[in-house]
Amino acid sequence: MNKAERHRRLQQAIAANPFITDEELADILNVSVPTIRLDRLELSIPEVRKRTKEMAVHYFGESQSLENREIVGEVIEIEPGKRGLSLLETDRSMCLAKCDIIRGHIIFAQANSLANAVVNLPVALTGQAEIRYLRTVRAGERLIAKAQVVEKKGHRFLIDVVVRSKEEIVFTGTFVIYGMNLETASYLKLLKDAEQEGDF
Repeated sequence: MNKAERHRRLQQAIAANPFITDEELADILNVSVPTIRLDRLELSIPEVRKRTKEMAVHYFGESQSLENREIVGEVIEIEPGKRGLSLLETDRSMCLAKCDIIRGHIIFAQANSLANAVVNLPVALTGQAEIRYLRTVRAGERLIAKAQVVEKKGHRFLIDVVVRSKEEIVFTGTFVIYGMNLETASYLKLLKDAEQEGDF
């Protein structure tokens, strides 16, 4: 297969499946991963993460409540007020000092920040969380968090989050999130409303 034909097939494969990885493309085209990366550069095709994020913004919009730097992991998909998906690539910097186990607050932060990101208002604050860690996570695992709004009452959102490593669930959480506009945002108001609604 010559280079022009390989480029044509690469473009077709990505058009058919924007989420396809360089490794999968290398298998399909029977070339090395570095060759695929060079081909993508020549064709000005971004890597799979950037393609996925660009598609997510196009089809699902962006979070009003959180900036990218406030979200733990990479937001793959946001449907404001309804659901969201994020990816966290774990590494040794996230581990306990003496082993390769990922610290629990890292996983919580991925789930909690995604729950906040889903709320379709400029300010989102966590009022309550019920969480379960189902197994330890080790450095190198890729964590996919999925958030789903299960109830909305006024500015109060009830959001379920499930975090998986491959097909295995490693964490679940139910979050009560309060969303507010900037002009009405007040932590004291949040507490007062939460007391009235029986959350605290």
